[in-house]
Amino acid sequence: MAPSAGGWFLLEADAPAGTRYKFRLPDGLAVPDPASRAQDGDVHGYSIVTDHSDYRWRHETWHNRPFHEAVIYEVHAGLLGGFSAMRKRLAAWAGLGITAIELMPIADFPGCRNWGYDGVLPYAPDASYGTPDELKALIDEAHGHGLMMFLDVVYNHFGPDGAYIHSLAKPFFDEHVHTPWGAAIDFSRPEVVSFFLDNALMWLRDYRFDGLRFDAVHAISPQGALPELAAGIRAGAAHPVHLVLEHEGNRASLLRAGPDAPGYDAQWADDFHHCVHVLLTGERDGYYAGFPEPAKQLARCLAEGFAYQGETPPGQDAPRGEASAHLPPQDFVFCLQNHDQIGNRAMGERLSVLTRPELLDAAATLLLLSPFIPLLFMGEEWGALSPFLYFTDHNADLADAVREGRRREFAHFPAFRDEARRAAIPDPNAEASFAASRLDEAACEREPHARAHALYTRLLALRAAHVTPGIPGCKSLGSRALTDRAVFARWALGNGDNLSMAANFGDAPVAVDPVPGTLLFASVGAPSGGLVPPCSTCVWLEAQR
Repeated sequence: MAPSAGGWFLLEADAPAGTRYKFRLPDGLAVPDPASRAQDGDVHGYSIVTDHSDYRWRHETWHNRPFHEAVIYEVHAGLLGGFSAMRKRLAAWAGLGITAIELMPIADFPGCRNWGYDGVLPYAPDASYGTPDELKALIDEAHGHGLMMFLDVVYNHFGPDGAYIHSLAKPFFDEHVHTPWGAAIDFSRPEVVSFFLDNALMWLRDYRFDGLRFDAVHAISPQGALPELAAGIRAGAAHPVHLVLEHEGNRASLLRAGPDAPGYDAQWADDFHHCVHVLLTGERDGYYAGFPEPAKQLARCLAEGFAYQGETPPGQDAPRGEASAHLPPQDFVFCLQNHDQIGNRAMGERLSVLTRPELLDAAATLLLLSPFIPLLFMGEEWGALSPFLYFTDHNADLADAVREGRRREFAHFPAFRDEARRAAIPDPNAEASFAASRLDEAACEREPHARAHALYTRLLALRAAHVTPGIPGCKSLGSRALTDRAVFARWALGNGDNLSMAANFGDAPVAVDPVPGTLLFASVGAPSGGLVPPCSTCVWLEAQR
């Protein structure tokens, strides 16, 4: 290969689709293409030349849905059997009221099972899930059901095994900036920005994903690369796309100022999750220590999106967040559960085993009938009891380090200070951890799972009919804590209706002022005598038309 400017090396070769190839470095090391579109033999094997024009799309008229219609369903493709197996579930998800499927990362990772956040070849779908054409067929069929398809992408680090880009392009990294994964990817270099911009555009153009979710972008340095990345994606995409951030800094300034402005459509708002989790479980360890007044902080989330907007959380020495009261509800993705909040628990427990059913129903009502963008985690809609554990398929040496590192991670939690208790934390590399995380979907037809599924179906139908049409132009009319376990919130919907909600997570009735409008839904029973029942959420709609 001939050297060129900017550190590039060039060679033109006759390489039809299906050709296997590697790059050989001066020291003799043969490595896969860091922009490999497909792999033969996992991340250490040969890259495969791929022709994306071969696939014949069936739903050519699909042009995405507005983001305010999003009801996001986060899934792990491997646990569901891969891309082809997932196609069988699309009709059921659409019938439930889901409008967007979000795939956890699918970039090629070492082994045959992984959350996806150990990916090292971001352009290549992992072969254990299926071929590029099988992924396209999944997306194509989803569009036929009216479903948007989002993809979680990881641009803040590479995994620990098979990241040959460290040998191939050392200047790709800034050795002076360190992250939990080693030297930071250097986004001050235009070549680095181009590498990830082109990756994003590949998923959007060649696979026709409708949106991307960017993992943990607070770890990207410098942060100024984030607006540049969004602008480049919007300029290069062939159709309207939706861009969602995860940023623990609550960076409201990264969100779009208008439909035609650059920036990101929405941000995961973990503050909402943390407030509700404390109210449902009483847990105060770890980051839940930052939510000592969960009802008061939840009320702020319901009015302004973020609870932390520049304040310093307890036990920390730096402020967190930016002012967000000016942003509309559709700029925030709320959830009760997601891969992080379940899987980062030592034992991977879901809320279905951590709290009472009536409390979970009240929380689901709050989530699905509020004007924020809701996200569900696979199995949540029928109260799945199976854990979602952290799982990997690393080589023996790395597997030992990951297992022991994960157990050390929980050593400061009271429940795991005992060494024997830590030893009971499932081994991420054991195949049993992956198997235990699979859903028992047959249980969906049995009680109490069938009751939970019916509740979610009804709530999503009410959302589609009465809440979604009013999300554009929606504004908060204020919210407040009624008690230390109850909140009240009100919004002026963009279509002229007013929406009110009272959520009571306590064991005693809570008084609420008379609410104008008609009771739209009550998770337990209708308010009586101005009292919201215990462990319930009540929703009112005041039609102005």
